Amino acid sequence: MKEHIDVEVKTKKRGDFLMFQDKVLVCKDCGREFVFTAGEQEFYAEKGFKNEPSRCKECRDQRKSMQRRDSSKPRRELYDAVCSACGQNTKVPFRPRNDRPIYCSDCFSKIKATN
Repeated sequence: MKEHIDVEVKTKKRGDFLMFQDKVLVCKDCGREFVFTAGEQEFYAEKGFKNEPSRCKECRDQRKSMQRRDSSKPRRELYDAVCSACGQNTKVPFRPRNDRPIYCSDCFSKIKATN
């Protein structure tokens, strides 16, 4: 296990000094012990966080990835169109209008590369 470190921090609001020491906490998800370091405590104090972390880094990372997966953006609606360059059927993420040309991915890439 890592060596315990003491950190003395001067608070910005009152000029008081706070003393932080590494703390051993228990993760509420997996039940393993993890160290809430003096540096992390300093960061929490600077940001005004009131609560200590309740999960270890691995469980926090796993929870974040699950939340990202669950709250992913809704799928964009795709519209059928015909490419103005090659005549191939394609799908585009916008409602096609007749006043502008529409290109499939291949033709769009070719046109973009020449400009």
